[in-house]
Amino acid sequence: MAILPFVKRLHVFAGKKLYLNLFYMIVIPFFEGLGIYLLIPMLGLIGLFDMGSGSSSPVEWLTSRLGLPDVFLSLPAVLGAYIAILTGQALLQRSQSLLNIRIQQGFVRYLRIELYQSLLQAKWSYFLRKRKSDFNHILTAELARVSQGTIVFFQLAAALLFTAIQIVVAFTLSAKLTLLVLGSGALLALFARKFIRRAKKLGDQTSRLSQDYYAGITDQLSGLKDMKSNRLERTQLARFEALCRRMEANVVGFVTLQSMTQLYYRITAALLIALFVYLSIGVLAVQAEQLMLIVLIFARLWPRFSGIQSNLEQIGSMFPAFRAIMEVQRECDEAKERFPLTDTGGSGFQVKEHIQFREVGFSYGDEGGQQALSQINLFIPANRMTAVVGKSGAGKSTLIDMLLGLIEPGQGDILVDGAALTGEKMSDFRRSVGYVSQDPFLFHASIRENLQLVAPDATEDQMWEALAFSASDSFVKALPEGLDTVIGDRGIRLSGGERQRIVLARAILRKPAVLVLDEATSALDTANERLIQSALERLKGTMTVIVIAHRLSTIRGADQVVVLERGEIAELGSFEQLSGKPKGLFGSLLRQQADWHAETS
Repeated sequence: MAILPFVKRLHVFAGKKLYLNLFYMIVIPFFEGLGIYLLIPMLGLIGLFDMGSGSSSPVEWLTSRLGLPDVFLSLPAVLGAYIAILTGQALLQRSQSLLNIRIQQGFVRYLRIELYQSLLQAKWSYFLRKRKSDFNHILTAELARVSQGTIVFFQLAAALLFTAIQIVVAFTLSAKLTLLVLGSGALLALFARKFIRRAKKLGDQTSRLSQDYYAGITDQLSGLKDMKSNRLERTQLARFEALCRRMEANVVGFVTLQSMTQLYYRITAALLIALFVYLSIGVLAVQAEQLMLIVLIFARLWPRFSGIQSNLEQIGSMFPAFRAIMEVQRECDEAKERFPLTDTGGSGFQVKEHIQFREVGFSYGDEGGQQALSQINLFIPANRMTAVVGKSGAGKSTLIDMLLGLIEPGQGDILVDGAALTGEKMSDFRRSVGYVSQDPFLFHASIRENLQLVAPDATEDQMWEALAFSASDSFVKALPEGLDTVIGDRGIRLSGGERQRIVLARAILRKPAVLVLDEATSALDTANERLIQSALERLKGTMTVIVIAHRLSTIRGADQVVVLERGEIAELGSFEQLSGKPKGLFGSLLRQQADWHAETS
């Protein structure tokens, strides 16, 4: 079984703690073995049996076996030693239990944080190929399985060491009977290998079903409004029910597998004990007290064999979860951004002259695929407003994603004031950008907390100033708790326009050098749109503003309009210049919007 990567990762985290745990695993069964040895003189002292002609007393038999001095030749000494051994064993077991849980919880925390950091440092292009629900699944369900598997791993290690020590004790009592049991156990373990392989297959199936479950509930809850509006509840319920039945069958299958192996071990244990008694009395002529002790040892030892088998099956079922975590982390490391994580504060980075795209090209597909952008040469003047327009699929979002450093040019360079945006310079530039998307994102928290995400030290006056800029101050003041009003999941308690204005206020509060508005006014009514346009006009001269717009009325004040078509710059000029070209692409877009507004008004 490919358990070695798991053990190596656990060792990297725990280090010396694992060796301390190993010490506990050796000492505890050793004390237990001593306790079993002490049963012989105690049973002899109460007259249950004698030790035969070879020893004058059971205590002398014990002391001769262990090489103890004559001071131990008394019942109080034996009883005291027995109590001390079991008390010491109990204390050690308590310490080991606490150490185990600390290692297990710390290891899961270590994996969780390491994985989350890897996700945060991965390039945006990596996330474009993945489902968000898959990451939720890895960070919750799969990590929980690894957590449980870590406990099982410790149980397996303890069982193996306990079994080894008990076998040594058994060998001192009867080597022949011990070899018989070990041979039987080895044959049964060989037979049970197929159950471990089956457990691994069930573990792979568990990962797939769990992943489908997370994806299903994420999609269905995200689209709940559409589902209810189109009366799709019954169809989705049927799909959900079918998935739940497959998950149920998977769990039942694993429990059935484990119960089958436990059945084999219990039947074998009964047969072996019967065989012990027969061979001991009828063939080997083992003394009664030795036979009783051997049966006692193997009555405790054989369940360990069964437990080891069960632990191996559980680890086999868990390992696909650990493998999935490692696979995601490997992919994230391969897609790692070239600069480290930074805080959200401004870096003091300024655009003094211009941002330049020089022969920039990019393709989302394989080499030779259709270009999303091709030979883009563009100057974006500093402290002015540049608008980017075009039909859907023209390359607007790709251009902005590249400017933000979320994706890297396949060809060409992006420069700021003549210096290429690479490495640490890109990191500083990104920290100086305020971004407002078409689909504004807000946390399930208060408005104050959402604003403080980008400016933790912002004063209340600064927050209200940013809210006033985005025409949000009036509706925020009308909320029941003002800035401290909790706005729900993704800001669901606010309208679409209100959410966009809060996100715009958050971007302004950051005091960025570059403000990027990606359809950030699409959900605003005409009155609020004009307020935002007026506010953007006041920003001229203080920061570089880049606007992606479908509603062309929002960019009348732009200093430069870039018209994209099929990944290329089709037209470039001021609003007045481009709108004055009746046969131009921009003029055509203006007329289409005017006709649409006329039809819908």
